[in-house]
Amino acid sequence: MFRSVHANRDERSRHLPGDDILPDVEGSLTHAVTINRSPADVWPWLAQMGAGRAGWYSYDFIDNGREPSKERIVPELQEIAVGTIMPWLPDATEGFSIMRIEPGRSLVLGAVPPEGGPPLMTWAFVLEERQPGVTRLIARARERRGYQPPFGLPHWTVRTLVPWGHLIMQRKQLLGIARRAEEAAAATTKAAAPRSASSPRPSWKESTGGTGWTG
Repeated sequence: MFRSVHANRDERSRHLPGDDILPDVEGSLTHAVTINRSPADVWPWLAQMGAGRAGWYSYDFIDNGREPSKERIVPELQEIAVGTIMPWLPDATEGFSIMRIEPGRSLVLGAVPPEGGPPLMTWAFVLEERQPGVTRLIARARERRGYQPPFGLPHWTVRTLVPWGHLIMQRKQLLGIARRAEEAAAATTKAAAPRSASSPRPSWKESTGGTGWTG
């Protein structure tokens, strides 16, 4: 089933957390996806992002050293704060630095140059609960004026090739987060559901699998 990552006019035009970090920008790209889970169910997947961490949930052969992005929430990666680095490539010491954070609501990353100063770009992830159990995840990338595209691409590609490349990667990421959040929450709900009184009680051998371990 096709799932859109198209941001509506309001989402594209209104102010989002982190917009004030780069007041003078070369361009701004906004995408969004509806996730059938609460912001609390989605937030952990954002908190653990980064190459060599849980991955970026996009095309792993490009941005995660071919290592599959995690399909589970990793507890030890949940403690993040302003200044935490989310590497853009495995084994990299540089990456996106957390510039703003409001747990459960918004995460703003910045690509700060090695020499310091304003970030080259910002990347915001905003969670908005539209109704109980339904979240709109909005992602916005903003490049400061004079931004140099990656991979040695000429500057004119900022308004031509770069938006298309960003769309491909961003779409994959948003859909990957949505799928993981929905599947994980559904699995938790199923595991917590009480066994029906009419369901046959498993034998000792069935419940232990003959080894004492239950999957």
